[in-house]
Amino acid sequence: MAGFLRNILGSANERELRRLMKIVEKVNALEAEMQRLDDADFPRRTHELKERLQKGATLDDLLPEAFALVREAAVRTIKMRPFDVQVLGAVVLHQGRIAEMKTGEGKTLVATMPAYLNALEGKGVHIVTVNDYLARRDSEWMGPVYRFLGLTVGLIVHDLTPQQRRESYGADIVYATNNELGFDYLRDNMVLYKEELVQRELHYAIIDEVDSILIDEARTPLIISSQVESKEEYSRWRGEVENLMRKQSRLINELLARAEKNLEQDNREEAAELLLLARRGAPKNKKLLKLIKTPGMERLVERTKQLLNTEKRLHLLDEELYFVIDETTRIADIKDKGYRELEKVNPELSRLLRLGREQADYPDEDQEEQEAGEHRHIFDQLLKAYSLYERDVDYVVQDGKVVIVDEFTGRLMHGRRYSDGLHQAIEAKERVAVQADTRTVASITFQNYFRMYKKIAGMTGTAATEEEEFRKIYGMDVVAIPTNRPLIRSELPDMVYKTSSAKFKAVVEEIRRRTETGQPVLVGTISVEKSEMLSKMLKRQGIRHEVLNAVNHHREAYIIAQAGRKGAVTISTNMAGRGTDIVLGGNPEYLVEEQIRREFGDDPGKLSPEQLKQMARRKQELLEKAIQTAAREREEVVALGGLHVLGTERHESRRIDNQLRGRAGRQGDPGSSQFFVSLEDDLIRLFGGDSIATLMDRFGMEEDMPIEHGLITRAIERAQKRVESRNFEIRRHLLEYDDVLNQQRAVIYTQRRRVLEGDNLRQPVLDMVEEVIDRLLRVHFGDQDYLEEEMLRVLLEQGEASFLRRGNISASELADLERAEVRRLFMEEALAHYEAREAELGEEIMRELERVVLLRTVDRHWMFFIDAMHQLRHEIYLRAYGQKDPLVEYRLESANMFDDMIRQIQEDVVRAVYQLRVAVPPRRRAVIGPGTGYRPRVAAIGEGRSAPPAPPAAAQGAPRPQPVTVAKVGRNEPCPCGSGKKYKKCCGAPRA
Repeated sequence: MAGFLRNILGSANERELRRLMKIVEKVNALEAEMQRLDDADFPRRTHELKERLQKGATLDDLLPEAFALVREAAVRTIKMRPFDVQVLGAVVLHQGRIAEMKTGEGKTLVATMPAYLNALEGKGVHIVTVNDYLARRDSEWMGPVYRFLGLTVGLIVHDLTPQQRRESYGADIVYATNNELGFDYLRDNMVLYKEELVQRELHYAIIDEVDSILIDEARTPLIISSQVESKEEYSRWRGEVENLMRKQSRLINELLARAEKNLEQDNREEAAELLLLARRGAPKNKKLLKLIKTPGMERLVERTKQLLNTEKRLHLLDEELYFVIDETTRIADIKDKGYRELEKVNPELSRLLRLGREQADYPDEDQEEQEAGEHRHIFDQLLKAYSLYERDVDYVVQDGKVVIVDEFTGRLMHGRRYSDGLHQAIEAKERVAVQADTRTVASITFQNYFRMYKKIAGMTGTAATEEEEFRKIYGMDVVAIPTNRPLIRSELPDMVYKTSSAKFKAVVEEIRRRTETGQPVLVGTISVEKSEMLSKMLKRQGIRHEVLNAVNHHREAYIIAQAGRKGAVTISTNMAGRGTDIVLGGNPEYLVEEQIRREFGDDPGKLSPEQLKQMARRKQELLEKAIQTAAREREEVVALGGLHVLGTERHESRRIDNQLRGRAGRQGDPGSSQFFVSLEDDLIRLFGGDSIATLMDRFGMEEDMPIEHGLITRAIERAQKRVESRNFEIRRHLLEYDDVLNQQRAVIYTQRRRVLEGDNLRQPVLDMVEEVIDRLLRVHFGDQDYLEEEMLRVLLEQGEASFLRRGNISASELADLERAEVRRLFMEEALAHYEAREAELGEEIMRELERVVLLRTVDRHWMFFIDAMHQLRHEIYLRAYGQKDPLVEYRLESANMFDDMIRQIQEDVVRAVYQLRVAVPPRRRAVIGPGTGYRPRVAAIGEGRSAPPAPPAAAQGAPRPQPVTVAKVGRNEPCPCGSGKKYKKCCGAPRA
């Protein structure tokens, strides 16, 4: 019945498109009217629309006229007229939804219409891209449209001064990267003068490549951190870890030799157990991968693992190894055999690591035990760096530095660092300088940052596979927009090989076969290492090609633009977010730019006026020829079947595969795509289970004989769905935890902003005084109405250390007073002391003192609170062993910790306002400064500036912020917040 109704009524998406087309028809009906306008009429019409909005009209009322104005403005300025499907996508974006539009359908132009409409409110619109290049390109490309309509355009990229950022954010339309927006938000909540704020209210954001930003990068927080001391132990213990790696390698080779012998003797059960053990010790060992592909063995190894798990004997098997590696969770765990080996070479280290493991769940450990826990953490990170992170796959080494490679886009992530000491461990492994460790000062995830906007919308070519996540987490549904011309790309079934080497030989042969005809080929790889390896294989075969990966990304736009030329072969690591269309026959403008650079150099500023004229003439001459060449080549390439996309491995996410496929067949062009995979690929090896191995055994495949069958392709897609489902659950789970800190962050940042912008903090400070007095009386009186004189003296001492003047009240005066009278007397004396202090300092200095004390106290406590929450989050999972829900426990513990922090802030502020000696006007000093630096760590995304902004011109008369280096605090040292407690019992406490 449901199928019958769908045939009559169409799918939900088709019904929605029919409803939205009625709005598009209204826009089209106004086109003739807009064509009759003079150029000078457009800014005037914008002004009229703003006035109508102020008089009560809604944005929906103005939509048809606003979109029609933008369409005509685009025609007149950039010679582009939005198609009806682009207007359709624009309507979807205005409604705060996600428009799924295929590659080459003009998403950049689509964004201009909803951006213009929502900018009429005067609160700013942010158009978000994934990198500086795209933000700058799109702002320059679309900027003339907005300016023709009378709006201003801003650009936020990496190397801008605070003043430039402030001016850009003040524009009607702002093009920016997600990283810069997030970091500017965090920095705004660390500034010392309100004039230093750069961002306006977060009103409306249109996110390009929305799946990349809100899904792929959702788990990775933006972090601003300050440097603390260097960890020399990372380099000092490198030898011990390398010794363990060698021992493990020899052990694995022995296990594999025994397994091979058992297979020859047909002792398959024993062989399966040996192979399982080898896989838990070295999952990427090449001999292991070969043996495990013996017909039926993959399935038998999986069955053996399940049996040992059920019988709770897997941990006994693990004890035969020096350490165990879990690839799926990225955990490396040293076993007793490893400890015994360490005892031979470094008995003290072995003792500390054992002690570190035994005390992991005890919050009240002594100093030695705490240090042992830190040693254990450092050693674990070194072990992880050696066994789980590969050079030229997860990171590259450039100019003596370890640079992370983005797993989704293949780009180098300059300025980002792995967190928790992992980056230092990799630096030690690669024998480069180990950089100082860091402490988090401020952090936020993209999930929580973008949820602060009043409205967000998104564009992408591939969102349907993640629609459930968009709806559940962001409240956004996905509307698939039809292509302007029919999609005629041919998607061929996967070619599946037994081994990786056989697969890559077949890939080279397929590239040769297609390029001999002149058909352009785009080859997708999943890592720098694989792209370089394939490049070497092609060079040996004499096949000319270009390589686009993290190492040579500076030529990215040129390489991609020319990937559609006849006979072109382009190898690329992941096409996510590349942002440049592949045009069949090549892009003449890019071709000319490259030639001009070769002839006249990279810097036109160095050329004389005569040389500039020569360059302009030469450019025009080359462009005319290039346009003719590109048109001719386009016809030839179309006749050959268009661009062929060849994937060398399936990604964990179907969406990334679809992004690669989407590079072929743009705007109705012909094209084709096919994936070559092997049983040794990570996706199949880790998540394929035994179903794919069973199918392979059924087909009885040889090593170099491919299988091309729908059953295999569907089995691979099931594996991808399992991974996607697991990753969604991880993101959802992490969001539940991050929401706790997010609510606390909102409270702190809101209060801090009030302190920054408030003119008079007298009443808030006096309210804190009242809170401190009530809390002090509760502690000492309890349920009693009177106190003995000895206890009253203790009460007075604590009061005089904070808000009371010394000697003004004696214990004997309080002896006969009940609690309410003591409170009244304390309040009167505290107010009198406050008035006297204000008279002594002067009102202006008193107000600045209150502001300085509040800002510094809040910033300091918030920094330590983030650290404590980070520790709590790592330790809370142990509560599950006590049959408690870790999330519920985390919420309770963090609430108690937050309440404690607020109490401590109040007590510190009151003590400082009353007791701090002020010889000169108080200075606002940052908790971190140039000596510590703004540096994101990854999990950090994006790059922070090296120092906080200087006070703006308006505040030049005020004292300048002074850098304050934040040193690490030992858990048994006095807490720097001034409470008098040990750090581990106060701001560093993982539990309340």
